[in-house]
Amino acid sequence: MKPLGQGDPLRLGPYRLHGVLGEGGMGKVYFGADASGHPAAVKVLLPELAHDGHLADRFLREARTAQAVTSEGVARVLAAELEGGRPWIATEFLAGPTLHDAVTNFGPLDEAAVRELARSLARTLQDVHATGLVHRDVKPPNVVLTSRGPRLIDFGIARPEHGLTLTRTGQIPVTPGYGAPEQVLGQRVGPAADVFSLGAVLAFAAGGRPAYTGAEVTAVLYEVVHGSPDLEAVPEGLRYLVTPCFAKDPAARPLPTQVADAAEAPRQPERLWKSGGLGNEIRQREAAARRLTARPAGPSTAPEGGAPGGTARLTRRRLLTAAAGGGVLVAAAGGGAAWWLSRGDAPPDPFDIPPAAKVRPAPLGSVEGSPKPLWGPIQDVADAGSPAPLPVRDVVVFAASGGGVAARRVTDGRERWRIGDAKADAGYLSIGDRLVATADGDGTLRTWVAATGSPRWTVDAEVGALLAADAHDVYLLTTDGRLRCVGTDGKVRWTRRPPLTLSGGHPAAALGAGHLVLCSEAGDVAAVRAEDGSRAWVRKGQAAGPLRPAIDGTTVYLGGTSLAAVEASGGRELWALNPLRPPSRGTAGWGPPAVAGGVVYALDCDALRSLHADGSQAADPMMVAGVAPPWRPPVVQGNSVWVVESEETGVTGLPRSGQDQHQTYALAGGGSRSVAAGGNRLFVLNRATLLALPVY
Repeated sequence: MKPLGQGDPLRLGPYRLHGVLGEGGMGKVYFGADASGHPAAVKVLLPELAHDGHLADRFLREARTAQAVTSEGVARVLAAELEGGRPWIATEFLAGPTLHDAVTNFGPLDEAAVRELARSLARTLQDVHATGLVHRDVKPPNVVLTSRGPRLIDFGIARPEHGLTLTRTGQIPVTPGYGAPEQVLGQRVGPAADVFSLGAVLAFAAGGRPAYTGAEVTAVLYEVVHGSPDLEAVPEGLRYLVTPCFAKDPAARPLPTQVADAAEAPRQPERLWKSGGLGNEIRQREAAARRLTARPAGPSTAPEGGAPGGTARLTRRRLLTAAAGGGVLVAAAGGGAAWWLSRGDAPPDPFDIPPAAKVRPAPLGSVEGSPKPLWGPIQDVADAGSPAPLPVRDVVVFAASGGGVAARRVTDGRERWRIGDAKADAGYLSIGDRLVATADGDGTLRTWVAATGSPRWTVDAEVGALLAADAHDVYLLTTDGRLRCVGTDGKVRWTRRPPLTLSGGHPAAALGAGHLVLCSEAGDVAAVRAEDGSRAWVRKGQAAGPLRPAIDGTTVYLGGTSLAAVEASGGRELWALNPLRPPSRGTAGWGPPAVAGGVVYALDCDALRSLHADGSQAADPMMVAGVAPPWRPPVVQGNSVWVVESEETGVTGLPRSGQDQHQTYALAGGGSRSVAAGGNRLFVLNRATLLALPVY
């Protein structure tokens, strides 16, 4: 970041300029901010070129055309105007190292990161080409690495397909070593030119050096047209991916979709940009950007760089100080600026997962006698139809009496927060044991910090039912019966019709082994691949109703007419056990299983069964009084397994060892009843009553 110099404008349109991010043969790029403090990269045509009316018109026309590119892999063009005879383009601002800087400072990317880079850039180019544009300058300095993945920048001068390159007289119309042969020769180009450049970028990322080199620029250009790329430094396992991109004949190069499919990118790719030295560099630069756009703490005072009334105003001193402390800030002309950059009243970054809350586990209780509650029973706090309680570190979440969702402290049962507009019957989920996901009556997916109840990101996802979540994705059923995956970056990853009908109820679901497994209201089971929602397998007639599957390793366990173990990937049955009594109108059979320590626990009619992963008996069956469908999954905590019983019995804890000893906490009222456990605490919902019991 450099300070403004003599001749630099102080303002362009709504943007006050604060520093120079870069300068090239066509113009300068400034760091600017509008009246609300929202940042932008503002590219201005050089004064000596602005007098060329034809050049200025093309600069603006093609920039406005580039506004049609809305791919998540680019930073959008925000505005393009002619002011005081000088055309300028404002684009979204990204903080993060370029691919060139990342490889220079940290060395070549590992294979997984290269594959994800290939998938991401190829998908982005597919979106670009779909709008009729060709980027024509895909190179390492034009790829910014962010915590949410690679972003392709510099779209302010993107050209329509088959258009001529916008350059100064005598200027080389391509970046040596990255432009395609047809670009070097000054021919009209199409999307295949970007694919050639993509191959060169991937070769650099994987090998740490350019695929084409030479003592002089002319030698490099000659090699591009007549020679072969040097891929010696590219790992053998990646050469198949990049080599086809270097075909001299544009028609022989793969399509971007073919490159993306061939990349075989890893699951949960966001982790690639959040670890190691590179991940730390990305975090530092993004933190510096947040500091630059942070609002003042007080409503009437204005610390340096802030304006009265809460509007952030970025002074040159503050800008340069923050940049020096947190790394260089990179201008992006194309894709994916975070939502926090446009919401002055939001937390600094609603997509930033907060630190996990700390809570001390409760001491184990005694197996002798009936358990004494740790707290409660607390009367009339829950909705009688609440889903099972959800422990998330230091709080337990449930459907609140009178509507909405509430959370109480796990240590003493005191209310921590309440969300009145949450639609509790859509369910609630834990995201990474730090956030809670809910839905409102309009189907909007909303997330909250579990420990405090403060809001985070929202997505208009048409939520009908929340199904499952991990630290990176939320899986849901839409109001019209489609499956949808929403990332924790607030973006919809995919939407698919399920392999079987799921509308008309809330299917039971489990997530694991790269698959989402669902059991419908009719008792049919379907598995889809978590990465794209494609069908993996279907198993019909498994149960009389929606019984939640359990997943351990690569095996899925299913209750119902049999207790079945099937392969998660293909659904092949590994083994199946019949119940003690044949099922009859849903009154017998196997309940939903649970897995802990490699042992499968499930209710078999009136007995709790414990089985090894191969189906062999792990402990003697233990009889349980008063159980009847619909069954809840057993809950394993400490040295005990807890089951929900019906009528006046209550909840019973049985030893995992299978020895003949147990304890029961009596509950009155019958009806809706469910349990969950965490931190050596058993949380019990008995209609409108909530309490916590010790486990042993």
